[in-house]
Amino acid sequence: MAGSMTLTLKLAAGSIVVGLTVLVLKLLAWWMTGSVALLSDALESTVNVASAVAALIAVHVAARPADAGHPYGHHKAEFFSAVLEGVMIIVAALLIMREAWRGFLSPPVLESPFEGIAINAAAGLINAVWCWVLITRGRRLKSPALVADGKHLLSDVISSGGVLLGVVLSVLSGWAILDPLLAGLVGLNILRMGWQVTATSLNGLMDEAVPAETLEQIRSIISEEAGGAIEAHDLRTRHAGTVTFIDFHLVVDGQTTVDDAHAICDRIEASLRKLLREAQITIHVEPEHKAKHSGVLVL
Repeated sequence: MAGSMTLTLKLAAGSIVVGLTVLVLKLLAWWMTGSVALLSDALESTVNVASAVAALIAVHVAARPADAGHPYGHHKAEFFSAVLEGVMIIVAALLIMREAWRGFLSPPVLESPFEGIAINAAAGLINAVWCWVLITRGRRLKSPALVADGKHLLSDVISSGGVLLGVVLSVLSGWAILDPLLAGLVGLNILRMGWQVTATSLNGLMDEAVPAETLEQIRSIISEEAGGAIEAHDLRTRHAGTVTFIDFHLVVDGQTTVDDAHAICDRIEASLRKLLREAQITIHVEPEHKAKHSGVLVL
């Protein structure tokens, strides 16, 4: 777990470096061209830097061990960061749409457009590579903060592509209105992505259960490994960052010894942790008259 958390922290810190580099490049592209679309793109990058800082803080807090005040750990800190990033994506989208509207009312005359396009394209390529790293590694490390940061950068990549298309078409066609028009369309798309990131993260804060596929795997493991028990019921799950919480009631024969019941629980827990390495499992053992004849049947 320590190795995974160290890698997560390094990736979160790397996002700050990448964000600052891309921000400088995009500001340079806007300064050279005067394009409202490129200005909008740069505005989003300022939010990227703030989001990367928030993600680093959240990952650092989530890495803290459980204590007296937080006996279940600090894993949900990453969800707070992910919600914040979703909100920031929405704010960036609104800023872009505002600048697009201003440009629509007074289309700018672009200066040195191709130089600015080249610089902005380089910044977009850096973001594309880094967002792929964050999303793939974040999912592997089960880090909501890194995945949200990656999706945030993905929105930036999409906006950069739209912005570049708008600038190119504006220059080639002479229709200056295309510059702010496409910037506004990109802003609407980013607004949609921001809502998706926020909604997903809020579900995590609300103790959302594990996905249906994972839940079915958990049920199968309990059924296969609970030999000697009668049934398992009231199965509940939730997840927070890298940790999955599982609890259920295990019904055993009234004549089963404490040692035997404990051995069954150990067997179930060992198999569940092969599926979910950082699972925290709570099993409440009950006598047979507590059986509900529902839930997970033991094979």
